[in-house]
Amino acid sequence: MKVIAFASLVSAAAAFAPVAQKPAFSTSLDAKFASKVKYVPCIDVEDLPDPGFATSGVAGGLAICIAVSPKGTIYALGDKCPPVNQPLSFGRVTEETIDDPVLGTKFSLKTGEVVGAWCPAGIGKLLGGLFEPSGVPTYSVKKSGSTIDVQVDVNYKANFEANYWSGVLDAQGKADGKYY
Repeated sequence: MKVIAFASLVSAAAAFAPVAQKPAFSTSLDAKFASKVKYVPCIDVEDLPDPGFATSGVAGGLAICIAVSPKGTIYALGDKCPPVNQPLSFGRVTEETIDDPVLGTKFSLKTGEVVGAWCPAGIGKLLGGLFEPSGVPTYSVKKSGSTIDVQVDVNYKANFEANYWSGVLDAQGKADGKYY
């Protein structure tokens, strides 16, 4: 019975193991839209969390974690924790880090880099060994009137989605209406 449980655990962990393959796209080299970095509204000032907490928002189509340090400094980071992409905005905020709420990894509020041990808690001890440590992106943030604005590439999402099919199929299965 223990062997079966162990085999199930190993096979479940293997499902999360990285696979070496060439990415299907690259937003930097194959970009269909030029990079356009600008400040865009993310959340309303009234939705800003209390010091020591974080919340989620969307800016330019990207999931953003807005974290407020115990002293009141506002930070913006990507809201997807590596390696399994759970929301970072559920994490605990200290003066210099935000903690991954599930796997326990601490990320720097200023740089997004891993601070301390990689995946030190719970199931993170098992999953963390399957992945290389990686940080989260950070963004410039400012208060602008009644909103918290985050500086992002507003064309990032369009470049990401440009390599995916979209549209309505015609009777011959073509999205552009042309014949074979």
